[in-house]
Amino acid sequence: MGRIIAVANQKGGVGKTTTAVNLSACLAVGGHPTLLIDMDPQANASSGCDAGPLGIEGSVYEVLLGHAPLEAVIFRTAIPGFDLVPSHISLAGAEVEMASILGRERRLSEALESTREDYEFVIVDCPPSLGLLTLNAMTAANSCLIPVQCEYYALEGLSKLLNSIQLVQRYLNPSLEIEGVLLTMFDERLQLSRRVAAEVKSYFDEKVYTTEIRRNVSLAAAPSFGRPIILYEPRSTGALNYHRLADEISGAPPVAIA
Repeated sequence: MGRIIAVANQKGGVGKTTTAVNLSACLAVGGHPTLLIDMDPQANASSGCDAGPLGIEGSVYEVLLGHAPLEAVIFRTAIPGFDLVPSHISLAGAEVEMASILGRERRLSEALESTREDYEFVIVDCPPSLGLLTLNAMTAANSCLIPVQCEYYALEGLSKLLNSIQLVQRYLNPSLEIEGVLLTMFDERLQLSRRVAAEVKSYFDEKVYTTEIRRNVSLAAAPSFGRPIILYEPRSTGALNYHRLADEISGAPPVAIA
């Protein structure tokens, strides 16, 4: 049965979508069939996998509203073993449309029942908010991966996210755990980055991944070409970092990349 990981942080610009896309791609390349679900109405994860609105048959919006089964909207990416459930701007209205639906917090969890055994990992890219879409992701997930950027106000709002996780544990998903905390946009040359990293590690202790995602121009450029970093610039620092993160999460021995 697939391991479901929600990538969540209500603070924008922390590398959440970058992590969801590139972690999924690297897990698939490492031999772990992976499904990425784009739960953000901005659909950046979808466009980052070359799944624009004109090239898809349906989206997670239709799945959540009960208009299509999840398997009917799966998009096959250019990487074997890496599939995507794309998003669409129409998802922005889903929270209002789902307001009267009984069990609305469990719509994604129920939709995944028919397909989660086809994948070793299911990665859910959450929107930068703690609304019903993120709640669906947390209710379906085994764990939450929290990206934290190494910049000013890095821990701002994290208490709200942790409170939300605790509420989901209490009322909807008792088995939900914190998968890990990922330091992003790290630059070892900057005292600020080192200070923020130390602060995050002192707060979350062993939950912080050994892998750090370093600042990398290629990581920023890859989405504009509709490609994960391992297709756009496979020998870049960003590709190496996400390969190592995938190994850390899957439990595989780290592989050196020439």
